[in-house]
Amino acid sequence: MASATLLLSARSRFAGRPLPAAFAKALAQADRQSGSAGESEQLRRHFQLIPDHWPVAALTRQLDAGDAAQSSWLRVDPAHVAPDMGGARMLSHGEALALTAEDSAQLLPALRPLFGDAGFALDAPRPSRWYLRLPRESKLPAFAAPDEVLGEDLFVHLPEGDLGRRWRALLTETQVVLHNHPWNAMRASLGKPAVNSLWFWGAGTLPDFVRTHYKQVKGNEILLRALAGAAGVSATADDGGEVDALVDLRHLRDLDLVAHEAVQPLLEAVRKRELQSLTLDFEDGAIFHLRRDQRWRFWRRPLAKL
Repeated sequence: MASATLLLSARSRFAGRPLPAAFAKALAQADRQSGSAGESEQLRRHFQLIPDHWPVAALTRQLDAGDAAQSSWLRVDPAHVAPDMGGARMLSHGEALALTAEDSAQLLPALRPLFGDAGFALDAPRPSRWYLRLPRESKLPAFAAPDEVLGEDLFVHLPEGDLGRRWRALLTETQVVLHNHPWNAMRASLGKPAVNSLWFWGAGTLPDFVRTHYKQVKGNEILLRALAGAAGVSATADDGGEVDALVDLRHLRDLDLVAHEAVQPLLEAVRKRELQSLTLDFEDGAIFHLRRDQRWRFWRRPLAKL
């Protein structure tokens, strides 16, 4: 019998909202488990990479262009930063900038010589996802993911040490080139944010294997799609509910919508023995396993909050 797992955003996203009664009762009766918090840790609970590392750039590059093998990759995503007292803050990046192919075509030629002189090839198979191709044996510093940097002082998150010095210099040079680029002046005249910085992150090589026990993965988020593709599972196929499925609902912020539209129909399927179990995996590490036999735990009080 099939089971289903829902990927959900951190419980703090739903803070202060009362739990629907049936949802609160089901969660109280469920088996609970604690995992590590964060997007990468949440996905790693469901995908095993061999060797065990987390090369976001290589994974998404393979999905975007199909040529990630044999090289190391680094995401160099376009970003908009604003000066702040004593530094600068990243205000948006990647898809949030709503870039077009024309944006990439205008900006990339000015940046390619800079990275080419450093021995790296820059390209953008998607307007919001830019990449550097690196020699496979490249030694790189630790880079922070852009979601960790968003809204914070950019310089606090720059790579450190001797390995980081080269990348700090490259970032400064790219900011100068982008600041002076006439295309950004045009974007500003249209009320669009300037692409005045890049952000380096997600370094690594394509894993030898990606494994998951799910036969169906549903979701549009790029990294989830890349992992599913690397594991040989379609992120869009629908096998009629007869296989173990992983469903991405992290984009939902309305608790009533999650409870009534997503969870309740699946709980009904569990009750009717159409589904063996349902797992709710929250990004903050809280995990609830729900099964039909838990209905006998009637003495447990419904949860007052997540």
